[in-house]
Amino acid sequence: MLARGRRLLRCWEPLFRGRLLLVTNTATCGALLAAGDTLQQAWHRRHHPGTEPQLGRTGRMFAVGCSLGPLMHYWYLWLDAAFPARGARQLRTILKKVLVDQAVASPALGAWYFLGMGTLEGQSLEESWEELKDKFWEFYKADWCVWPPAQLLNFLFVPPKYRVLYINVVTLGWDTYLSYLKHRVSTPPLTPPSTWQLIINL
Repeated sequence: MLARGRRLLRCWEPLFRGRLLLVTNTATCGALLAAGDTLQQAWHRRHHPGTEPQLGRTGRMFAVGCSLGPLMHYWYLWLDAAFPARGARQLRTILKKVLVDQAVASPALGAWYFLGMGTLEGQSLEESWEELKDKFWEFYKADWCVWPPAQLLNFLFVPPKYRVLYINVVTLGWDTYLSYLKHRVSTPPLTPPSTWQLIINL
C-alpha cells in the first residue's frame, strides 16, 4: 500500500515542476472554487427543496478561480523569495510572511473575487464595487479567523512548490463560505416613512 502511494506521488510529481506548476495551481484554484460553490448550492437545496442547480454560477466560480491561480502562484513565489524561511527556528520571519500575506494578498484577492464575479454576472463596476463595500469587512474578519493559522502551518512545513495546492485544499471550506457570501441576498435597509405616510396612518 505504501509503495503504491509512493508510485502515485512520483506520477504526480512532474505537475509541480517548472511551467506545469503554474498550470497545476491555476487548474486547482478553478476546480476547488467551483467545488466550494457546488457544496454551497447542495446545502441551499437541502434547506430550500425545489431549488434548481445553477451550473452557470458554478462555471463563473471556476473562471474566477482560474484567474486567481496565476496571481496566487506568482505572489507566493515573490513572498518566499522576499522572506526566505522555513522551520520553527525562523518563526519570526514566518510570522512576518503571515502578516504581509494577510495585509496585502487577502484583501486584494478578495476584491478580485467580488469584482470578477460581479462582472461575469453582468453587474456594472459600480454595482460590484458597492457589493464589495457592503460585504468586505464581514469577509475580511472571517479571513483573519481562518487564514493566519493555516498559513503559519503552510510556511512552517509545506515545501514552496506545494504551497498553492495546500491553500487550495484548505480553501475548499473557505470557498463554500465565499460562495454563500457572494450569492447571499442582502437585506435592503429600511427607509423611514415619509411625512404623508405618517399622516395617512394617523
